[in-house]
Amino acid sequence: MHIVVLDGYTLNPGDLSWGELEKLGDCTVHDRTPPEDLVDRACAAEIVLTNKVVLSRDIIARLPRLHYVGVLATGYDVVDVAAARERGIPVANVPTYGTASVAQMAFAHLLNLTQHVAHHARTVRDGRWTASPDFCYWDYPLVELAGLTMGIVGFGRIGQTTARLALAFGMQVLYHDVLAPDPSPEGCRRVDLDELFRESDVISLHCPLTPQTRALVNAERLSTMKPSAFLINTSRGPLIDEAALIDALNAGRIAGAGLDVLAAEPPDAGNPLYRAKNCFITPHIAWATRAARARLLDIAVRNVAAFLRGRPENVVNI
Repeated sequence: MHIVVLDGYTLNPGDLSWGELEKLGDCTVHDRTPPEDLVDRACAAEIVLTNKVVLSRDIIARLPRLHYVGVLATGYDVVDVAAARERGIPVANVPTYGTASVAQMAFAHLLNLTQHVAHHARTVRDGRWTASPDFCYWDYPLVELAGLTMGIVGFGRIGQTTARLALAFGMQVLYHDVLAPDPSPEGCRRVDLDELFRESDVISLHCPLTPQTRALVNAERLSTMKPSAFLINTSRGPLIDEAALIDALNAGRIAGAGLDVLAAEPPDAGNPLYRAKNCFITPHIAWATRAARARLLDIAVRNVAAFLRGRPENVVNI
C-alpha cells in the first residue's frame, strides 16, 4: 500500500515521528507540494494525506489508484468530498485533537489585550522602568476579567472548554449555538446573537465556516458591541468581515481584536489589518502546540489503520 503525505511539514517540522505511519505501508512524506507537482507525486498512491493541499474534483479524477484520503486537520474543505464519494473514496478527518490548545490561545489573545504583557516587558528591556520617576507605569488600561461577560459563538467542544476557562477567571458566560446543550452548563446562559453581541465584554468565535456564518461579524453587529469590548477569533477567518472590523477598530467602536485566523492565509503584505488599532494577529497557531500535533498525528495514523482493516473511522463523506 503506497501512502503519500503531501504537506507534512506544518504538522511535523521534525519534533514528531512518522514511524507509526511508515509501518502501515510504503510511505513518502513531502514537506510541501506545489500545485504543479501534485499529480506526479500522488498518482501512484492508494492513500493520500493532506493538510492544506487542495484535492479538487479534477485532481481526484487524475489519481486512478486513490482509495482513501486522510485530512490532517478537522476542517476538510480542501477536499471535494462529493467527487470522492462518487468514486467510493472515504475522506476522513481528525475531529478532536486541539480543543485545549485552541481554548488556551483564545485566552492568550484575551490576556494580551487586557494586560499587554509583551509590550510592557519590551519597554522594561528598553530601559523605561529604570528611568521611570515612579515605581511602576502602564501604557494601556489594565482590565480585570473577573465580573466581565464572555460571549461564545459556537458551543461545541472548544466553545465549552473556553467557557470553563472563563468561569475559572470569574467571568459570566453567554453563548449562542443552534445545537447547544440542554440544559446549559452551570454558569452559562444561552442567548440569541443580538443579545450576545450587545451584552458581552469579550466575544470569542468557535463556530465552523458555513454559508450561514460567513461574515457573521459584520458592520451591523460590530456597531452593537460595547466600545470597551474585545473580539477574539481562533476559528475561521471569513467569519469576520475584515473591512468592517478595521473600521470599527480605527473608529474606537470596539476596544481591540485578537485574531489567529484571517480570510486569506498567508495574508498579503499590505493587509490593512496590520495597521488597525489594537489588533493583534498570530499566524494560525492555536492548533499547533506539540501536544495537539502529536494527538493529530496519532489519530490520523489510527484512521489509516482502521481503513486498512476495512472499518474506516471519522469518515466525513459517507
